[in-house]
Amino acid sequence: QVQLVESGGGLVQPGGSLRLSCVASGNIFNVNAMGWYRQAPGKQRELVAVITNGGSTNYGDSVKGRFTISRDNAKNTAYLQMDSLKPEDTAVYYCNLKNFVSSTRISYVYWGQGTQVTVSS
Repeated sequence: QVQLVESGGGLVQPGGSLRLSCVASGNIFNVNAMGWYRQAPGKQRELVAVITNGGSTNYGDSVKGRFTISRDNAKNTAYLQMDSLKPEDTAVYYCNLKNFVSSTRISYVYWGQGTQVTVSS
């Protein structure tokens, strides 16, 4: 089992910045990916950014160039630096970890409880 604890959400004005953190603990496989998804009221959950333990990244189209994902493997922690925030970035942000079973297509997915990000003047 894996536990994910998010922090860093809050209220920020348009154009501002926030940094989210997600600390993972438990049974973390050698091959894994950590990421952030978000869900706004009335909308489906969408990918924000993901990073593998090897450092490969992928971003949702709406955040490219504004958000940066990083991780500290020694601390099992992922970070999401969010700059140039817009009101449409308002959502609950969920941390996600996928454990991959090597040489198979099997993966185990875990979610954090979410942290609210509100962008408003």
